[in-house]
Amino acid sequence: MLAEASAAQDAGTFTPSLSPDQQRDMAEKITAFLSQYRHLSDTYRIEFFTEDLWHTLPSSWQAALQDLSCPQVADLLLDVKHGDRSYPTAWPLSLLAFRATAHALAFPRECRRERGGRAGSVKPEERQKNQSQRSLLDHIFRKHVKPKKQYEIDQLGTLVKQLCDLTDCSRVVDVGSGQGHLTRFLSFGLGLTVTAIEADGALVAMASRFDEQLLLALAKQKKNVLSQLPAPQSPPRHVAGWVNPKESWELFIKQLSTAEGFSEDPPTPCGPGKKRLQGSEPHQGRSHDSTDSQDSELQPIQNESGDQSGPGTCCPGTQPVCKEELVPEEDNLPDHPDFILTGLHACGDLSATLLRLFVSCPYVRGITSVACCYMKITTEENPDHPGLVEPPTPPTLGRESGPSELGYPMSSWVRGLSGHQLSYQAREGACHATEDYVLRLREEGEQLRMHCYRAMLETFIRDKRPDLRRAGIQTIKKAHLLPFTEYAQLGLARVSLPPELPLDPERVETMLRQQGRVVVYSSLALLLAPVVETLVLLDRIIYLQENGVDSQLVALFHPNFSPRNLVLVALKHRE
Repeated sequence: MLAEASAAQDAGTFTPSLSPDQQRDMAEKITAFLSQYRHLSDTYRIEFFTEDLWHTLPSSWQAALQDLSCPQVADLLLDVKHGDRSYPTAWPLSLLAFRATAHALAFPRECRRERGGRAGSVKPEERQKNQSQRSLLDHIFRKHVKPKKQYEIDQLGTLVKQLCDLTDCSRVVDVGSGQGHLTRFLSFGLGLTVTAIEADGALVAMASRFDEQLLLALAKQKKNVLSQLPAPQSPPRHVAGWVNPKESWELFIKQLSTAEGFSEDPPTPCGPGKKRLQGSEPHQGRSHDSTDSQDSELQPIQNESGDQSGPGTCCPGTQPVCKEELVPEEDNLPDHPDFILTGLHACGDLSATLLRLFVSCPYVRGITSVACCYMKITTEENPDHPGLVEPPTPPTLGRESGPSELGYPMSSWVRGLSGHQLSYQAREGACHATEDYVLRLREEGEQLRMHCYRAMLETFIRDKRPDLRRAGIQTIKKAHLLPFTEYAQLGLARVSLPPELPLDPERVETMLRQQGRVVVYSSLALLLAPVVETLVLLDRIIYLQENGVDSQLVALFHPNFSPRNLVLVALKHRE
């Protein structure tokens, strides 16, 4: 009954369908596998020397791996598609089983078919033709948008439109919308009615200004071009609002209705040929007066992930949603049209919150969930980690805190499995791009030495300050081109240690000779990253299934363009 499968066959590749029993069996196998190798997934690469991580590996693994070149590490360990494996020495069966199991328990990430029938190239900027640079729209949807984001909004926007067609919905709610790039494409490019919710009021104001710039650009297009564009039923509505995981779906609908000024009257069309939305309501959250059209163009602030990292305060000119006004009274819940829920790389718990809203809210007919930043999701062991963003005001209507609001696990099945826990480091590792690292290994780039450099620096920091563990060191520009001594001087200064701290040259040289081992150990840990991501996503699939909703994953983006390329797609059908 997965009607959504037909909705995205042109946009990507679905993972093989699993029955509910197979889903549970796979989750059980993953938790058992990860429990056996926590010494890899839960360690920090920068502690390679301080914790003597190399010697935590079985001696047979050490002998087989210690002399591998970087391209051999890529081919023999990480690349699941590499067929011609030529081993310089005999590998122990335990190592072969580890690699084979890690590959088998990870959802396939390869986007085998992109629209237009052309396979992806190595990097976005090397594309023969950026598929979001649509000939009819020329530069309009590319302005302020990096090539990676152009590619993502084109692919995801097309999928959302297909779900709208399947469910006979013309409305979309884009949560964590940032500067509104996806919102504009859905509205002006695909003719949908879109409400965008973003916690950062400054980004909301910027999104509204970008909308106005696009309208002005459309006004300058030739009539024969404009006639080929879908006319949105209403302009995008932007609201600075917080979607709290503890609040009910009724409050969410109230928030949308207040933001949209929803009524049963048909919306006022906004023809692309109008410089201003004459005769229509102003954009939500904007104070439109006679001077707005004269605003100078803002410099863009890129927010690629759509992370709701800012507080729920609103900048001048925006109208925050008052929580007290949104408390629904009994038997007085608002009516609301059906809509599709989406969010491009919804950060941390936001993706889990949207899935819960999809399940509970009768007006949400479909969802496309693109997650990121797994290290920011809440867990049973870490329900209030430092990366968690608190709401601007306490919720006035909601549920008590508990497992039902955690980012992981969401499903009762995974919560009941022994060893299902995922550490912060394991979830942080799941955000790393295996495909990109394979390319680096094959190129044998100098950047690979940075793993060893940072691990070496950690030893000298702890020599002086044993209490200073894994201190944050901001990026040192072109550090891979520096000798270690210069890198160390810059790094020591950033943790308030004397840059002239003496470094034993013999000790430095001994650690530098172990650069290959650092790369190998990092690759073993990285081999588990897709397995951890699979467990997080599989938990969400099982959660939906426990609530009577089938779903599937789409490898929508090419992993070399967008590492978090798996999109969870689900539809609900009217009873």
